[in-house]
Amino acid sequence: MLFIRMLRRVGQSPACGCWTPVLPVRFLGISPRQIPADANFHSASFSDTDHPRVLITGGLGQLGVGLANLLRKRFGKDNVILSDIRKPPDHVFHSGPFIYSDILDYKNLREIVVNNRITWLFHYSALLSAIGEANVSLARAVNITGLHNILDVAAEHNLRLFVPSTIGAFGPTSPRNPTPDLCIQRPRTIYGVSKVHAELMGETMQSRFFMMPQSMANSSATWKPAQGCP
Repeated sequence: MLFIRMLRRVGQSPACGCWTPVLPVRFLGISPRQIPADANFHSASFSDTDHPRVLITGGLGQLGVGLANLLRKRFGKDNVILSDIRKPPDHVFHSGPFIYSDILDYKNLREIVVNNRITWLFHYSALLSAIGEANVSLARAVNITGLHNILDVAAEHNLRLFVPSTIGAFGPTSPRNPTPDLCIQRPRTIYGVSKVHAELMGETMQSRFFMMPQSMANSSATWKPAQGCP
């Protein structure tokens, strides 16, 4: 059986996105698109001596390069792949594998996962508040449609997936000091709305795949196998 930890750091600035990276944990998409009827939705066994094959989407954003450096020290440079739709600076390009990845192109995502034997996926691609408010339609596509593509490819290929949330998921009517995990959110930006959507997708997993939610105050949403899972 699986459970979900919903993590959001109260007091984090959406602009800086400062938090301590954690290793990815299991998450499953819900769309039946391209997912075999006999897909295994239980965590696969994973040896401590094996190195995961990691893909980071939105790798040229605020967190991707730092996380890649951290994971490459632990798992090896060639096992951690940064991706983005922008051209990387020279120091990033020469620091380890970098590829073009458009999360709105589902076929492209599948090819990357298959060709590079990806097992872990960090999903950082998103348009933040200021840029999102200037182009709501693009933010809706990247932050919501892109998320759905990521969930689908993760489910199809049995990946471990990490999707961050944000303090921006709260709105001006949310209670403060302390802010409970379950409360009125109602954000005022498309970025915040998209992150509430991502959190609710996690709750959907509870009913569809027998997941048990567990909450903590932090800045991200992670999914992992409960104790006793194979």
